[in-house]
Amino acid sequence: MPVATPKQFAQMLDAAQKGNYAYPAVNCSSINTINAALKGFAESKSDGFIQFSTGAGQFASGLQNNDATSGCILLAEVAHRLAEQYNVVIALNTDHCQPNKAEEFLKPLIEETARRRARGESNLFQNHMLDASALPLAENMALSQEYLKLCAQHEIILEVEAGVVGGEEDGAAGTEDMPAEKMYTSPEDMVAVHEALQGLGRFTFAATFGNVHGHYKPGAVKLRPEILKQGQEAVMSRYGPEAEFDLVFHGGSGSDLSQIRETLEYGVIKMNIDTDTQYVFTRPIADHMLKNYDSVMMIDGEIGSKKLYDPRSYLKKAEEAMSVRVARGCDDLRSTGNTLFGQI
Repeated sequence: MPVATPKQFAQMLDAAQKGNYAYPAVNCSSINTINAALKGFAESKSDGFIQFSTGAGQFASGLQNNDATSGCILLAEVAHRLAEQYNVVIALNTDHCQPNKAEEFLKPLIEETARRRARGESNLFQNHMLDASALPLAENMALSQEYLKLCAQHEIILEVEAGVVGGEEDGAAGTEDMPAEKMYTSPEDMVAVHEALQGLGRFTFAATFGNVHGHYKPGAVKLRPEILKQGQEAVMSRYGPEAEFDLVFHGGSGSDLSQIRETLEYGVIKMNIDTDTQYVFTRPIADHMLKNYDSVMMIDGEIGSKKLYDPRSYLKKAEEAMSVRVARGCDDLRSTGNTLFGQI
């Protein structure tokens, strides 16, 4: 089916919240990675997110252009066409966008959706992330209010963040001297987020509970999922069950399965797995090159093997490996078998 309409996307989020499952969110930067994500979702009979960072947009736009906005438009258009081949529901999102990039990145993408809607077409993106978490909370919420209102005009759901995710991901990074408490969103901050944004439009919320971008050795990351529980309880005790957040888990790669599953009980409906999918995509390529070195390189006057240095020979292996990891993400998050395709 085509990429989700705004109504279908809202139904996806509602179904995950009601069913205590979440969707893998897969960062993509090429046709190969989009195909891998779609195959993984389809084989799991799971709906899911495909998302693009500013860095992915720059990469996809070409060496001469190097423009994040045009690259993300290109990737989204490709995803719309490819998604038509699959019997699952796909939502498109843009990942971390810092305040200094919002004017030149988010606004043109929202305007592109507005142009599509004026032609009677569906949204280019269903979801955008504004990551103003490095700002003081009051400034973060003021900017989030501006973009939430803008998104709501076009039935786009905005993802916001309060608290800082550690590690580094395509320009989104915590600082080495960041106080430890910044990695844990307090219940008071979660209440403040609700009070600032409620009624302006639908949004999802990346609250932090010690999560980090990237891979770390066992024991290096101190996740505290109970932070999410405490924050949800603080908000709902004051404003009722309807105030429950749709939460987003950033830095999900490498996390302990029991803690992943625990977050589902506290309202997480989306988890990002970019680091894992990058690694599994690259591993078969490295294996192919190391095993076939004499064939992919023209050494000592030899001619190599065209079949083995043809990029298709190793990129398809990479696609397959990535699709398997996406499917595992669906299993971890209990979205397997829960597609809304044919029901909405």
